[in-house]
Amino acid sequence: MDYLHTCVIGGGVVGLAIARTLAQFDRNVVVLDQEQKYGQGVSSRNSEVIHAGIYYPKGSLKASLCVRGKALLYEYCASHGVEFKRCGKLIVATESDEEAALEGIVGKATDNGVDDLEYWSPSKIMAEEPNVRATLALLSPSTGVVSSHDLMTAYLADLEMAGGMFVGGTKVIAIDIEGDKYIVHCDVAGETYTFYCSVLVNSAGLGAQRVASAMSGLDPNSIPPLYYCKGSYFTMSGKPPFSRLIYPVPEKSGAGLGVHATIDLAGQVKFGPDVEYIEEEDYVVPEDRINDYYAAVRRYYPSLAAGQLTPGYVGIRPKLQGPSDRPKDYVIQTASVHNLPGLVQLYGIESPGLTSSLAIAEYVSDSLKDYY
Repeated sequence: MDYLHTCVIGGGVVGLAIARTLAQFDRNVVVLDQEQKYGQGVSSRNSEVIHAGIYYPKGSLKASLCVRGKALLYEYCASHGVEFKRCGKLIVATESDEEAALEGIVGKATDNGVDDLEYWSPSKIMAEEPNVRATLALLSPSTGVVSSHDLMTAYLADLEMAGGMFVGGTKVIAIDIEGDKYIVHCDVAGETYTFYCSVLVNSAGLGAQRVASAMSGLDPNSIPPLYYCKGSYFTMSGKPPFSRLIYPVPEKSGAGLGVHATIDLAGQVKFGPDVEYIEEEDYVVPEDRINDYYAAVRRYYPSLAAGQLTPGYVGIRPKLQGPSDRPKDYVIQTASVHNLPGLVQLYGIESPGLTSSLAIAEYVSDSLKDYY
């Protein structure tokens, strides 16, 4: 039976970030993913936004890892030639009764150490973003966009330079725990392949709960429930009408940030995502919701013309809260929680996961320092 010191399950942006960090300690590290190529799951279906860290409760992992991750990510992209743009984001109140929500965002941002937000008056909005209708707005200058594919490619290159590897087309079907070793059984093109490792990181995104449930000796009560939360994007034809990202005030449920406008590095404008809880994975854009998108977008961009929106793509958030629950934080379980040495389980790594990826990798690496 083959031995690998470290196995990371899940080849998305967070899994690759963790693997590249752990590989720097001169241990053999392998990343497994059920898809043939890396980054085909949650990481390929997001808005590619570098978030500032202004929405999340003080002291939460989402807050601390986003703020830390943002700084690390900008530095990493600049030093590794990964394309990004620090374009800024405008959060807009379209009615006077939404303005209090902006004040709440400023409060959370201050709590999280983000002190660069700036109020914009209607005249300032008109001068800077003439196509936006709002009664008041907040500028977040440290928000940006990045190519998630290029970022993952850079992470993988770091991993391989350190001697690690990515192996696709490999689905983990069972994990046995024997002493301080993890015996991992995989399905590879219909054949079973088994190896053992000392360090196991479950960063499987939407599949994290399934992987954990396949682990003998793990208390099932330690596995939080998973809720599929679908978000659809519609793309806009024509030139970008904004120079910054445009966000409405967040949804009161906390499940999403509202149907917002992002502009990718190629200049493509897309609107989304919405919030739709579903029972199973479904990546079909619901075209019958297009009128809802026109209505949502025209609240802050009234000049959006009929026929400008076309179905784009769908992402699914691995949420830990159900439709009527309060928002929940990331869950990153180490041996202090489940009493299994060398094991780290990551659950509910939704937005701002991309922004936080290098900070999450630091967090996981620190928890495993005794193994390197």
